[in-house]
Amino acid sequence: MAKLTKNKKEALAKFDRNNLYSLPEAAEIVKKVTYTKFDASVDLDVRLGVDPRKANQMVRGIVTLPHGTGKTVRVLVLCGPEKEDEAKEAGADYVGLDEYVEKIKGGWTDVDVVITTPNVMPKVGALGRILGPRGLMPNPKAGTVTMDIGKAVKDIKAGKIDFKVDKFGIIHASIGKVSFDQQQIVENAKELIQTIVRLKPAAAKGTYVRSIFMSSTMSPGIQVETKSASL
Repeated sequence: MAKLTKNKKEALAKFDRNNLYSLPEAAEIVKKVTYTKFDASVDLDVRLGVDPRKANQMVRGIVTLPHGTGKTVRVLVLCGPEKEDEAKEAGADYVGLDEYVEKIKGGWTDVDVVITTPNVMPKVGALGRILGPRGLMPNPKAGTVTMDIGKAVKDIKAGKIDFKVDKFGIIHASIGKVSFDQQQIVENAKELIQTIVRLKPAAAKGTYVRSIFMSSTMSPGIQVETKSASL
């Protein structure tokens, strides 16, 4: 069994791991039990009563967090010359096509989001083996394959995230930073949870939201009371 560090012991002493906490309480605790020297991310793990192996129970969506994620998101736009100015004006970090396709083929993936237009997807599709495993492959359902490049870039820079249930039925998402105040963390968490609830598949039976845990980078998880969180 791994030995608990001094910080981990102090963190665990500040709350009861067997208790269920409201969102405001969880947000307050996560700020108290974070000891990293950097501005740690605040994460939410939502376990759902779905079978992700079945297409009619897949849960995937997008949400714009009211207070953003607190992260600097590096955006690459792969498009033709007719959309380059629009992408640059919206704040994209990298804009182009052929030169970036070649860079990615060479192993470059130093971005957080890739956005493209439908007409260049044949070229982008060839990058699936590289972008796919890194979660960077553009997808119409995530709003990253679109002709409205300017809006897509602005939305992502403002805090738009996409989420997808994993093979264990859990959605993992970053909802802010420990430096956010308690209310900002709560409002971001509620926006994500309410979006997940709205996306409940008709085929899902029984309890939909089974558990919610809030944590920060390297902190223990605080269990959130599901009914209060989904209001």
